[in-house]
Amino acid sequence: MPDQEPSPDAATNPRGIPYAPFVDKVEDYVSSRAEVEGTLKRFQEMISKYQFMEVNTQRRLAGLKEKIPDIRKTVEMVRFLQTRSKKARRSKDNPSQEEEGSDEDENEQPEPTETTFELNDTLYAKAHVPPTEEVYLWLGANVMLSYPLPDALALLTTKLATAHQNRSNAEEDLDFLREQITTLEVALARVYNWEVTQKRREKEGAGGKGGKEADEEKTGGDGNGS
Repeated sequence: MPDQEPSPDAATNPRGIPYAPFVDKVEDYVSSRAEVEGTLKRFQEMISKYQFMEVNTQRRLAGLKEKIPDIRKTVEMVRFLQTRSKKARRSKDNPSQEEEGSDEDENEQPEPTETTFELNDTLYAKAHVPPTEEVYLWLGANVMLSYPLPDALALLTTKLATAHQNRSNAEEDLDFLREQITTLEVALARVYNWEVTQKRREKEGAGGKGGKEADEEKTGGDGNGS
């Protein structure tokens, strides 16, 4: 009996998920009814593996859909801080030359930005953020690092592009996995129908043979009686 499990050299999608075997001729997978049960079991095990990968991919996709808006908001915030920082530098590099310029120069300095930050799910506090040249970013695992604004923007932009690509890959993998599950479900149905057909043929063959033997016995009995 041919091996139904995907081989290491089997064709895969770009993320290494193997294609499910397509059953065109059932005879290529089973040669007798004795092999049907084992073949159906192998196909069912393969379906379970694909379904397991499907669930994990769905979870990863859900996480990315939550993560991408957060990264996008952070990028926008860093850009805003960068704009405020540039205005502050321009004011510092071009002070007023008039006698009363010192007061005017102070007035030209960007005022601290009033914002709110989250303390917990239902509690927020107000804060005044002065122009700054750096920002702190959470990197995960309770790790926070300080980055200059340009470096932070470059890092976040890269992370956002990667998250978009990962989301696209996850969506593609989901479609691929569903196709493989459907392919195997069709294979299961074909093998099962093949077994039903074989049973019917065997039954018809047995019935025809039994009828022929009965006719021969009847003919033999009539001859003895005459």
